Amino acid sequence: MAESVPVRCPACRREHSFTPPTFPCPCGAPVTLTLQTEAPAEPMEHHTWEESWVTARCPSCGREDQWPHPELGCPCGCVLRLPVAPPPERSDAGPRGSAAGARHPGPGSPARTQPPSSAVLRPAFRPVTIRTSRDAVTAAAEYLKWLGFREVLEADDRPTSGVSVRGRGVVAQVDPTTRPSTLRDVECLWLNGLTDSVESVFFSLAGYRREARARADDLHIPLFVMDLTGTPQPVNDAADDLIRMGAQ
Repeated sequence: MAESVPVRCPACRREHSFTPPTFPCPCGAPVTLTLQTEAPAEPMEHHTWEESWVTARCPSCGREDQWPHPELGCPCGCVLRLPVAPPPERSDAGPRGSAAGARHPGPGSPARTQPPSSAVLRPAFRPVTIRTSRDAVTAAAEYLKWLGFREVLEADDRPTSGVSVRGRGVVAQVDPTTRPSTLRDVECLWLNGLTDSVESVFFSLAGYRREARARADDLHIPLFVMDLTGTPQPVNDAADDLIRMGAQ
């Protein structure tokens, strides 16, 4: 398992502990991304697919593939892109990697999110790699199932209600766009949950605007950010509580 490294948010100066993700090479060996700890993390203004992949070489077979660029959501609202060291120069004529333009990681990565020690006991979450907006919805649905919600169903591609996922006792919105989710997004989700008398949960790829976070805290709506590995990370106390307690 990769060792955790310290990451400091340049916006609020809060320091986090981050474990570099490990991905499965087609040869079967694990590929762990190496972070440049001397380089600062960069706040993400926009979330583009082209910048969301990084090249890494398998230490076992020498194959090069592109994998999701590691990201970290800070509680201050910033989504940080973490600098990754480039693959070292080849020292021999080892096996050639895949084409540089490839955009298809392997069949999922090991879960990086473990429930706190006081959490409800559950198996490790296995994320769904995000390549499309539909993948983001599927990843959120699988995470809600992991939390213990039942009868979880994905909505249509463009739900008019603003709800992407429904389950017994829960509604969730998934924002796969490259802009931070807004106050209106959060309040619309809250109204849907209030109407159905169920819990509301929000998932976003690009994080949240400051006023959206504040309103979610007031309404006790769990907020999560997702990187392209499909692993949701809690953004506020309500999300931490949901992970700890699971579906009630």
